[in-house]
Amino acid sequence: MKNWQVDGSWTLFLDRDGVINVRIMDDYVKQKDEFILLPGVAKSISKANKLFSYVFVVTNQQGIGKGLMTERNLSDIHDYCSELLDAENGHIDRYYFAPALASDNSDLRKPGSGMALLAKQEFPSIDFHKSIMVGDSDSDIEFGKELGMKTVFIRHDDVSEHKTADLTCDSLESFINLLDYDNKDHF
Repeated sequence: MKNWQVDGSWTLFLDRDGVINVRIMDDYVKQKDEFILLPGVAKSISKANKLFSYVFVVTNQQGIGKGLMTERNLSDIHDYCSELLDAENGHIDRYYFAPALASDNSDLRKPGSGMALLAKQEFPSIDFHKSIMVGDSDSDIEFGKELGMKTVFIRHDDVSEHKTADLTCDSLESFINLLDYDNKDHF
């Protein structure tokens, strides 16, 4: 990790479910009362805001495509997430989402690069080679790799190391603490 040399010119891309909030297995977070931040996430994002130029969420949300929720529901969930993060002085610079069904093969859906390209369009200073993607699925890691980002896999109980991710951690909190520690030149 030391060779990553993260500074204020870097960008952090985060998957949402399973990284920021509790993932509901075989279902979707469809309303804000189902949204539960994972331990240490608010403080970790606050630290990340000091380390990175931008912090973005990139999330596949096919629950919209399936008609289980609306874009308004998703907006309410993200507003609620922002409120929770604000309690620790953390913030997300922008939430990007892909509402299409997996079967639609939309480039907006990860592993497609559409959400990152939208971010680059809105924030032209983004350099994908100075970006990190943190996710808990193969499509998250593929998304990051495809764009030349460093990748961090948040492991599940049944996975020890990811085959292609640059780093595997137990949580967003453990990754940010590692990065923050590394950034302070302790090594």
